[in-house]
Amino acid sequence: MKRFSTLFLQAVIVLIGLVALVILIRVPLTEGRATNLDLISIYSDPFILYGYAASITFFVGLYNAFKLLGHIGQNKVFLPISVKALKNIKYCAVLFSFLIVLAGLYIKFFHDKEDDAAGFLAMCIVSTFASIVVATAAAIFEKLLQNAIDMKSENDLTI
Repeated sequence: MKRFSTLFLQAVIVLIGLVALVILIRVPLTEGRATNLDLISIYSDPFILYGYAASITFFVGLYNAFKLLGHIGQNKVFLPISVKALKNIKYCAVLFSFLIVLAGLYIKFFHDKEDDAAGFLAMCIVSTFASIVVATAAAIFEKLLQNAIDMKSENDLTI
């Protein structure tokens, strides 16, 4: 049962990654100022390139979550590699939220004044909040797992 649960969660992570990739490829073609541009102009836009660069942290975090679930499925939870995966997830989430805030500030101060940036800024706020929640949860789980590993190593030494 445990193996099925981790495989299911790994499949969900892969699905999230695929949906995010489709959104990254498809949305620039249909939204904003890119609706009347050719493909070269769309994908050479500095803000869209920034979005692709910022999404790297998202995909690295997903990869580490996938890797952590693999360790859980192999009963290798109480090892330093699991703590490292949680630490990487935390760093990716913090960096991703910072990059989202930078994008929101850029749009707030440098976008066309005739455009309404409220929708984009609302998405930035929600995404930043979700990323901070993930970072906080990863930090808590990292600390708990490290404490459990320390207690396990102390018990192994006393035996």
